[in-house]
Amino acid sequence: MAPRSSAAAVSIAPPEPRGGGSLVPIPDPTPSPPVTNAAILAASALLLFAYLLDILGRRYRLPSVVLLIVTGLVARHALDRMDVVLEGVDLIVPIVGTVGLILIVLEGALDLEVSADRAPMIVKAGISAVAGVVLCTIAFAALFHFVLGYAPYLSVLAAIPFAVISSAVAIPSATGLADAPRAFVIYESSLSDIVGVLVFFAVLISEGNPGTFALELFGGGALSIAVALAASLGLYAIVNKADGHVRFLPMLAGLVCLYAIGKAMHLSPLVFVLVAGLVIGNPHLLDRWPRLKRLHSPDYQRTVREFKGVVAELTFATKSLFFLLLGYWTDVTALLEPLAWGIAAACIGFVFVSRRLALRALRVDDAASLTWIAPRGLITVLLFLTAAETGTLDAFPFGALMLAVLATSSLVALAHHDRDERKSALAASSSDATRVPAATGAAPQAKDAPPAD
Repeated sequence: MAPRSSAAAVSIAPPEPRGGGSLVPIPDPTPSPPVTNAAILAASALLLFAYLLDILGRRYRLPSVVLLIVTGLVARHALDRMDVVLEGVDLIVPIVGTVGLILIVLEGALDLEVSADRAPMIVKAGISAVAGVVLCTIAFAALFHFVLGYAPYLSVLAAIPFAVISSAVAIPSATGLADAPRAFVIYESSLSDIVGVLVFFAVLISEGNPGTFALELFGGGALSIAVALAASLGLYAIVNKADGHVRFLPMLAGLVCLYAIGKAMHLSPLVFVLVAGLVIGNPHLLDRWPRLKRLHSPDYQRTVREFKGVVAELTFATKSLFFLLLGYWTDVTALLEPLAWGIAAACIGFVFVSRRLALRALRVDDAASLTWIAPRGLITVLLFLTAAETGTLDAFPFGALMLAVLATSSLVALAHHDRDERKSALAASSSDATRVPAATGAAPQAKDAPPAD
């Protein structure tokens, strides 16, 4: 996955001035932004096509993320044959990905119900998220150290993106599961993102110094939680006081602003998003404080429902655009390198084996299905791009990153396949059980019947 060259980039030039006896003087043309009807048509067509892929994905149980990335790959191949290169993709992909990540975590958090009876599940999800990040980071760092010859610091820096579950893919993939497993996926993937971001930036800033790493990790985590709680209370007050035609855009803008500030301060900005979503979606958590309870307006639930609808629409648009552009941005030749396939295969195998053992050890409900919901995706790409900006990972086989994303996102479909098979087996066994009493019930009637001559 390498940035595109802009040597053959396509630009839309203004028309040449007309010569002759034109009655209207035409000024000298100046360069203008390439926002034309063609660009508008392309953007709207991409969104409509993404919606079609989403329908097909839900209909045939195919991950829409994979369909979008493959579509981007095909589009790049077609445009390359026409010597057409889209400009600005290198800049757009990280921006759209960051906004999409914020919206996806927010959408998942808004749907979560926090209560005392869910505390054990939240604890299990946290343990699973932390264990997954730590174990995978250690294993992948060892792999990169011995296979690629990286120093321990660079090995860990490159390994963390591969170790994090992408909530951008996992949360939509949990649709169709039972309530408890779905909630587990949302908590686990969101916490995996948060832990991964905290550990990644702590490693990046420390430059291999253990003391600096510990200070950044624990100090940054505590500060992130404190800022998140304060910001969430402010957003809660805004939701209750929201009035007029423009209500939700300032909230979303404020949340994105907090994310950017937290990232600039090397905190874990996803904590802000997760806590804000949990507080807004669970106002009963604040009812124990009289001052906060008085803020609760009668129209609060209706406002939250409308806010969820806006977030869902924006999430779909940004996520679809990101994965389409990511597919276009990917260099197909990088996917064909044998070293990339070997590294990706080793990482994928360890992910699912270790996850299966961890879920069984934690006795998580529906562990067989949840084993397959460990996709790498948006957060993986964003963290690796940040690591690549240091200039120390130029020799890394970038194709391994996209192969891991494609493979783990595709294998998510097996979670629903296993669940459907168990449902079919259960239905068949219950059908057999109902037929047995019917057969045994016929015996007494035969026994009471008059004997045959």
